[in-house]
Amino acid sequence: MADNRRLACCLCLVPVLTAAAFVDLDAKAAEPSEAVEIARHEQEHSSLRVQPARLDGAPGLAFLFSGTHDLHYYAKSDTAPAPGLNLTIIVVSDTLRFAPPVFPKWRVFKDPTGAVVEVYAGDFTVFVPVASAEPGAAAAQVDITIKGITCTSQLCLPPFDVEMRMRVDHATADTWPPVTLESPAIPAEPAEGEQSTAAVGPDYSLGFALVLALVAGLILNVMPCVWPVLPLIVMRIVQQAKDARGRSFSLGLAFCAGILLFFVALAGLNIILQVFYGTVMGWGDPFRSPVVVTTVVILLVFLAVYMFGLINFALPTSIAGAGGSRAGYLGSVGMGLLAAILSTPCGFGILAAAFAWAQTRHWSIATMVILTIGIGMATPYAILISVPGLLSRLPRPGRWMELVKQAIGFTLLFIAAKFLLGLSDHRRDGVLYFCVLMAVALWMWGTWVDFNSPRQRKYAIRLIAVALVGASAWAFLPARTELIDWQPWDAAHIDTARAQGRPVLIDFTADWCLNCVVVDKLVYSDRAVADLIRAGNVLPIRADTTESDSPATIALKHVYNEPGTLPVNMFFAPGADEPVRWRGTNFKNELIKAIESL
Repeated sequence: MADNRRLACCLCLVPVLTAAAFVDLDAKAAEPSEAVEIARHEQEHSSLRVQPARLDGAPGLAFLFSGTHDLHYYAKSDTAPAPGLNLTIIVVSDTLRFAPPVFPKWRVFKDPTGAVVEVYAGDFTVFVPVASAEPGAAAAQVDITIKGITCTSQLCLPPFDVEMRMRVDHATADTWPPVTLESPAIPAEPAEGEQSTAAVGPDYSLGFALVLALVAGLILNVMPCVWPVLPLIVMRIVQQAKDARGRSFSLGLAFCAGILLFFVALAGLNIILQVFYGTVMGWGDPFRSPVVVTTVVILLVFLAVYMFGLINFALPTSIAGAGGSRAGYLGSVGMGLLAAILSTPCGFGILAAAFAWAQTRHWSIATMVILTIGIGMATPYAILISVPGLLSRLPRPGRWMELVKQAIGFTLLFIAAKFLLGLSDHRRDGVLYFCVLMAVALWMWGTWVDFNSPRQRKYAIRLIAVALVGASAWAFLPARTELIDWQPWDAAHIDTARAQGRPVLIDFTADWCLNCVVVDKLVYSDRAVADLIRAGNVLPIRADTTESDSPATIALKHVYNEPGTLPVNMFFAPGADEPVRWRGTNFKNELIKAIESL
């Protein structure tokens, strides 16, 4: 799922002067530099001055930021619109050595997506201490780089990279003016019983927030993500209507309890985060995790295959209440829990408002609001089981329900594709391959055998299906990030490296090459290989030959005289005219020996 802040960052349509600035300042030792504007958008702006100063008696440089409060910088890399776009200050000098910057206390900002981020805004000071100075150091030239990105509550401006230069007379450090930071860099813990005010959110009254939460829960029942279980829910309620009145009512309550169970878990997680960690959880935070998004995609594809009728597990039996009283109640709770889980991705926008407000209040109020969302979702089913006349009006199961299930299967595939777009290219391809092979395995499991098949044949087929899923997960679901800093194809870069005597490794690959994925798993996902590449100062090039007219494809055929069959890997040792070539998948030991021979 794409983060709105990341999309706004990529649009970069606002004409602001934040791309880069280079200012040569010959300031007096104890006077601030001229103010440099970092960013401006309509009425929002932020500027910076730099001056020598002392913090608690220690000399250094004070970075004096001033601006409006809605325009903010990011304090942490992992909550910035993209990694590395947090506020970064680098100070370099030939005669002075500077310690890491000392930042003030951040404030918590809740962006339009509901994400909670740590930011600096308005007027604040960052101090960079002088760690040491060379003997006799006086007027020293200092080069300064300030990088990051600024955002408002509506959009993000282009990333900035501001460079400054000034002269600092360290001999006069005793006369530098004192400065103070607003507070320590670590947020203060609220006193026991005190309400945390770190997060900001909509100023709703408690009554209005509870009504909003109830409405949000009601709307969850018509979200596309919950459609797959609606036919099953209807069939279950119709079946329950045939049971004794008491059992029908209790099974319905078990289904409602399953819905509430999910929201009880959310409320418990929120209590843990607020009480023990002093932070809050944004409703969309889980869907910023590639692992969570991958899991959701796989679940949706699994359910789509089930909707198409290609598999028939024991789940529908328990859902229908067969197998005894215990199985019926557990099936009801499980179906309610599944309905609540599936509703959350599509209900992101409407849930964010109530959830954001809840997390700005005391944990007890937050718990009340979160549980009210669950009550709202469970209310329609509670009404159905409480009024027998409504159950009698529900449509009877028939062919129409099977057609609806199949149509919902296609809807689920569309939703899965939407989630898939939120993954990086490297993960997206692997998840797509895995889902296709998982669907094949489920087809084998559900249609290659039936109840009349011999037991040995049944076990053999399903063992093959399980093995196919396991092998696909190993091959296509990366559990960690790239270990090697691959560079894109650049012929000039390769020629320069070879001319300088640097070894070069080229991995010719393509999106359609399944064996290339195997190479990545068998060879380049080995940490020992990655460490050896770094230690040997090898230039790793990943040459994408997916398209026939790409420069890497042309070079593969016309420069290296390869027919185009992949995978192909080449290693150029320093001074060698011809590379060592590997055209298979199992060449890890040869690659290690080639690098070690250097």
